[in-house]
Amino acid sequence: MPQIRRVLLSVTDKTGIADFARGLAALGAELISTGGTARLLRESGIPVTDVSEVTHFPEMLDGRVKTIHPAIAAGMLAMRGRPEHMQALAQHGIAPIDMVVVNLYRFEDIAAKADATLDELIENIDIGGPTMIRAAAKNYQDVAVVVSPHDYAAILEELRTNGALAHETHWRLARKAFRTTAEYDAAISARLETGSTPAELSIRAPKLMDLRYGENPHQSAALYGRRGEGVAGAEQLHGKELSYNNLADLDAAWQLAGEFEHPAAAIVKHTNPCCCAERGELAQAYRRALECDPVSAYGGVIGLNRAVDEETAREISKTFIEAIAAPEYSPEALGILSAKKNLRLIRVAPHTERLVVKSISGGFLAQTADTAKLDRATAAVKSKRAPTEDEWSALEFAWKVAKHVKSNAIVYARRGLTVGIGAGQMSRVDSVKLGAMKAVLPLAGTVVASDAFFPFADGVEEAAKHGVTAFIQPGGSVRDEEVIAAADRLGAAMVFTGVRHFRH
Repeated sequence: MPQIRRVLLSVTDKTGIADFARGLAALGAELISTGGTARLLRESGIPVTDVSEVTHFPEMLDGRVKTIHPAIAAGMLAMRGRPEHMQALAQHGIAPIDMVVVNLYRFEDIAAKADATLDELIENIDIGGPTMIRAAAKNYQDVAVVVSPHDYAAILEELRTNGALAHETHWRLARKAFRTTAEYDAAISARLETGSTPAELSIRAPKLMDLRYGENPHQSAALYGRRGEGVAGAEQLHGKELSYNNLADLDAAWQLAGEFEHPAAAIVKHTNPCCCAERGELAQAYRRALECDPVSAYGGVIGLNRAVDEETAREISKTFIEAIAAPEYSPEALGILSAKKNLRLIRVAPHTERLVVKSISGGFLAQTADTAKLDRATAAVKSKRAPTEDEWSALEFAWKVAKHVKSNAIVYARRGLTVGIGAGQMSRVDSVKLGAMKAVLPLAGTVVASDAFFPFADGVEEAAKHGVTAFIQPGGSVRDEEVIAAADRLGAAMVFTGVRHFRH
């Protein structure tokens, strides 16, 4: 096993670096360092040699050039088992480097800023760091490459116990190093892309956890994402471990609840909303949502767009619920809901997706997120009768919900309240019938939103049998005139949005 006699340290994230360097020095390693890292080590009383003393060349170009030099690169790349490599080092007075401890400029922190300029982005692209990491990883048999503070303690423990690092440790560290530089370059490429869809799709996400199984017990699964971002990176505050299906439902519920300005509650089963309501207070929104379809809501997943308060928590605790996604929970609410041993509670931070990606056999489909909003000023009233103010409010609400229902989607609603939802049927008229069948509250006086056009008048006629007074749909069918005529004949208002909300 190769000994660790000489270590190069150059880190942006200085978490734990002084203790790690002190441990290496205590084991007899000579330390070489750059800039701020060297300064920190000296201030911590740890002996260190500047890289410029090794290269006999000063840092230049405002620090852009520090470690790109044969005295550094050859020390990392020389293979100890190749006599000609070692002779070349000796010929040029270069000593081998046995460990490289490097992490990179925080490009992603700058990239996350909406107002970051191109000059800022370019200036925060690390050059020397990836070069050293790749060089050390390429020569992993002889050089240990350390890219994360999380590895410091285990490495010191192994060195203290065995006097060297095992081949398996070198190989594990090298794989992590190559993964790090790949992710770094992908982040740069993705941020510098222009246009809504990149020339090459790069999916980068560390594994956050293994899941017990996927959609079914015979399927293995894992969750990938970034901590603190959306449902994938949400913080679980309580309950059993999250399942694949829980996470899919939580995301569906969270996204639907996020459509609304006022307090809203969405209850989801199998990624489809079974009920949704928007009211002046969160507890009221939840109570009204539950009234829409209490049977389907049993064992469902809830999305809330406000912090959960004590009153809302007490209402939720009366029903069996699998999981809740909310931006926050009051201490009182957390205490009430935590009394349910298995109820999963997650705290979600807002996150905006640039692309929505779905896998298919042999590849991926990617699209921009469906962020289209309804604007009354651009919506077209096609019927002889315009909607009343109450109907307009109900239509706007139903249209937001329809965007989150699997196609073919039909939503019966009142102002701020779903009444019946028909989802995922192969014909639109069947979705109309299903939505009416699912309704618990009276349908008379409701409105209907359809995610895509009515291909025939039969859907409108079927809904009108149940007392529907107004419809909202994209329009665009070759039979639009027949559909509008049916609405007029039935005394219903009909609005065309010109926007479709398919969800497959």
